[in-house]
Amino acid sequence: MKQKLRLRQFEALMAVIHNSTVTSAAKELGISQPAVSRLLTDLRQTLGFSLFDRRGGQLVPTQEVRFLQADIQRVLDLMDQIGEVSQSITERKAGHIKIACLPGFATSHLPMVVAQFLKDRPGVSITIEPDRPERILEWMIDEQFDFGITDGFRGHSAVVSRDIHMRTVCIFPKGHILGHHDEITPTLLCDEKIIHTRRDSNFFQRLENAFLAENTHLMTLVETRQFTAACELVSNGLGVAIVSEMDAVKFANRNIEIRPFVPSIPHRLSLVRPILKQPSAITLEFIDAFAASLARFEGPAHPTQGAQQADRP
Repeated sequence: MKQKLRLRQFEALMAVIHNSTVTSAAKELGISQPAVSRLLTDLRQTLGFSLFDRRGGQLVPTQEVRFLQADIQRVLDLMDQIGEVSQSITERKAGHIKIACLPGFATSHLPMVVAQFLKDRPGVSITIEPDRPERILEWMIDEQFDFGITDGFRGHSAVVSRDIHMRTVCIFPKGHILGHHDEITPTLLCDEKIIHTRRDSNFFQRLENAFLAENTHLMTLVETRQFTAACELVSNGLGVAIVSEMDAVKFANRNIEIRPFVPSIPHRLSLVRPILKQPSAITLEFIDAFAASLARFEGPAHPTQGAQQADRP
C-alpha cells in the first residue's frame, strides 16, 4: 500500500526544480540536504516513477514530473493562500457576517457603520437582509444569520439579546406652531394628527398611554412600521411624529424641527444572535462596533416618572 502524499514532499520537489540541486534546495527550505533527499525518495516511491534526470551536474525534472508540475504548484499556492486567510481571520481582518435587520436600518445608519467597519478589513464581507421582527426572530432561531437588529423582542430560549434604549423626540414641519415650545407634551399635541408606529408595537402602546395619562386622545394620521418613513412624511409637511432621535437628526436639514418629547419614551432596540451558534470573533467585534455607534443616541433604560405612571393599567 502506497504512502500518502505530503505537502513537504511537494515543497522539496519544487525547491529542487527551481534550484537544480539538492544542496541549494535544502538552503531554501532551511533543512538539511539528507532531509531533502529523503523527502524526494519517499515521493518517488509513492508516485512510482523517477523525479529527475541528471544532466551536467544539475537535476532536471522528468517528463512525468513536468506533467504534474502545474498542479503541484497550484496545491502549494492554495496552501499559502489558506495560511494567509487563516492569519487574517486570527487578526480579525477576514471572515463573513450575515446580518438581519429592520428595514429602516438597511438604508439608514447601518450602511455607515458597515462602511467604517470594512475600511480596514479588506478580507471581511457582509450580507445585509432586511425584514420584519417576526422574520428576524425566525432566522435567529434557525441559526441562518449571525446577528440581528430588531425591536419588540420579548425573549426566546434560542436567542441571546443585548438591549439598547434609544432616545425619542417629537418632530414637525418648520414653521409649525409647536416651534414656540422648548419641549413637547401629549397635551400640546391634543389637536395634532400623529404619524406613529404600528398599533401592535410596544412603543405605540406606551406612547398612547402617555396621551391617556394627560387625558388626551392620540389622533392617527398615518401608521407606519418605520421611523424613517415617518421622518420622510413630516419633512414633506405632513403631520407630527414621535421618532427615535437617531432617525430625526438625519432629517434636521430637511424642513423639520426637533424637540424633546416629555414624558421620555425610549425605543428599545435588541441586538440578537443565536445562542447555540458559536459566533466568530469578527461577528462579536462588529456587534460591539454597532452598539458603540448608537451610544450617543442611547437614553435611560426606564422612562420618566410620567411615562411609568402611564404604563400602569
